[in-house]
Amino acid sequence: MVDEIPFPSQFMVNNKPLPLMGHGITDIEIHFLQIKFTAIGVYLDPEIVTHLQQWKGKTGEELTENDEFFEAVVNAPVDKFLRVVVIKEIKGSQYGVQLESAIRDRLAEVDKYEEDEEEALEKIVEFFQSKYFKKDSVITYSFPATSGSAKISCAIEGKEDLEIEVENANVVEMMKKWYLGGTRGVSPTTISSLANNICVELSK
Repeated sequence: MVDEIPFPSQFMVNNKPLPLMGHGITDIEIHFLQIKFTAIGVYLDPEIVTHLQQWKGKTGEELTENDEFFEAVVNAPVDKFLRVVVIKEIKGSQYGVQLESAIRDRLAEVDKYEEDEEEALEKIVEFFQSKYFKKDSVITYSFPATSGSAKISCAIEGKEDLEIEVENANVVEMMKKWYLGGTRGVSPTTISSLANNICVELSK
């Protein structure tokens, strides 16, 4: 359970079970009041630890603060799957714009925001535009090990909705970083949970 929302302990991706390796929420505090937006589950191929051996022996706390470690998590050539469950209802257009501006800023920082990237982001915004995410709607991101593409899909009120394929590798990389980007990730609780769980796996 992540904030009273059930998350399966594993997810089948490409006929392979990916265990839940990290979870958390996105939230904001206004006048000492915590407003929660989404619950997040991160499913990773356990193979990922073979790509993270240089961090063996570090504590979960050290890994949480280490952006190089999360860069390696993002770039590891293994299947990754994110499941985002809506806690506070939000218009799809709002969610899409948040995603777009976060990705655009990150791309601009590293001089990778060109026409192709702009076009790919426009398609993502368009995909979310007409949707309305009530509480318990689900947005999933699937990042296959072998390609620079990603698949985003939504289920609203239990009904599987459309999905979109994102094929621009730069946009896909920054999408991963929005959720898995260490100290700059959108959800510090998720980053900390991921660091602690991977730390345990590395010590086995």
